[in-house]
Amino acid sequence: MSDASLPPLPSSDRPEAAARLRDALLGASFTADGLLELLGAPAYAALARSETVPALRATRGDTPLETLVRLFLLQQPVPHARVADVLPVDVCLETGWLRRAGTDEVAATVDVRPYGGPAGEDWFIVSDLGCAVGGAGGIGSRDEGVVLGVGGASTTLAGITVRTPVASALDLGTGSGIQALHATRHVTRVTATDVNPRALHITALTLALSGAPAAELREGSLFTPVRDDETYDLIVSNPPFVISPGARLTYRDGGMGGDDLCRTLVQESGERLNEGGFAQFLANWQHVEGEDWQDRLRSWVPRGCDAWIVQREVQDITQYAELWLRDAGDHRGDETEYRARYDAWLDEFEARKVRAVGFGWITLRRSGSAVPSVTVEEWPHPVEQPLGETVRAHFARLDYLRTHDDAALLAARFQLAAEVVQEQVGLPGAEDPEHVVLRQNRGMRRATKVDTIGAGFAGVCDGTMTAGRILDAIAQLLGEDPVLLRDRTPAQIRLLVEQGFLEPAG
Repeated sequence: MSDASLPPLPSSDRPEAAARLRDALLGASFTADGLLELLGAPAYAALARSETVPALRATRGDTPLETLVRLFLLQQPVPHARVADVLPVDVCLETGWLRRAGTDEVAATVDVRPYGGPAGEDWFIVSDLGCAVGGAGGIGSRDEGVVLGVGGASTTLAGITVRTPVASALDLGTGSGIQALHATRHVTRVTATDVNPRALHITALTLALSGAPAAELREGSLFTPVRDDETYDLIVSNPPFVISPGARLTYRDGGMGGDDLCRTLVQESGERLNEGGFAQFLANWQHVEGEDWQDRLRSWVPRGCDAWIVQREVQDITQYAELWLRDAGDHRGDETEYRARYDAWLDEFEARKVRAVGFGWITLRRSGSAVPSVTVEEWPHPVEQPLGETVRAHFARLDYLRTHDDAALLAARFQLAAEVVQEQVGLPGAEDPEHVVLRQNRGMRRATKVDTIGAGFAGVCDGTMTAGRILDAIAQLLGEDPVLLRDRTPAQIRLLVEQGFLEPAG
């Protein structure tokens, strides 16, 4: 379905109307905290699954907040008089935030969802009706140009993004503007692009209703809207990464074969980054028969960039096809058509010898190093969001290790990272443990096995003694040759620093 057949959107060139609407919403406690208090945790969580019955039951009263929940979140017509007690209803009708429904009721034209910012900001994410949290209702089967709201992918990307203050940022494929909204907190100039002009319009509404600075909005695919001489300190993208046969749904299908869209996005980002700048993406990638998936991703990394690529999940091709067929609501339609689309998906994968699809995060950092560092790993375990500072620190440690040879490491001082604990595993009553594990309780929550010397070294690191002096003391305690110990331990120190268990002191 074309954009022209979708409902009209509110005006994006009436900032005073958006400001009045925002004040009214806040005055009625139409915020993330207000919703949680009104609905309770179960109904609030059900909304994130596109289940509205619990919220409908919780909003049978006539308070201002209940009126707004029914109007903007549950898309129910509400009597004009009730809305007039809460909102500047005439202004909202004039500017298109509301429409008349029958003789004495009004209805919302867009979904407006409260969204708590990282510093407690009261923000609002605008999206098409019924599209606030993704395709659980089968939205794609109806409107190919719809604009989605907040989902797990968008919040994941927002959480891993490095948030240091910078001059310029580019949000590629902005959708409803979530990444651009986050960027306005720490970026002087934000540019947002999308191939869908409706998405750019909705991004403008999201920023205005959230009280955030406006972004520069440009229409086009990937880097097409970017001038040849433009570079950025931060590039973020939650692209249409789904690997599918064709480009049926604008919000998810990139229109290129296989994982070419994600590869192109990564490869072309390098030349668009300023020195020290970050590019961060969510992506899908193919696991191809006879090919190492890690080598495939390493080949994507552009020259002059360090990279940290984390695979969070892998699905076989049948699971993957079923996931996205359900996302589009195809499982609720004609069974023959569903089977034909399923067949087409499997035909596509078989032609490309794809056996599985990986999902994860890709972070590039422009370093200009002659020997860039590229880390590709699988980490399906729980992590602690937000991870932006963890990502920044990872690349800072790479810079440190790059400029410190073994002799420099032994002359340096280290301290144990916060909330690292030691676990010992062995038979009850045994004199020595079978192995010792260091475990992080923050960030990536990594665990790594160390020997007795590594555990003892990490436990002593408090920033007061050099690594060499600590090893000399351990050698004396264990009766080992200090020269041999100094010779074989830097590799283990380097690994503990790289993974964030030890931090350079000072």
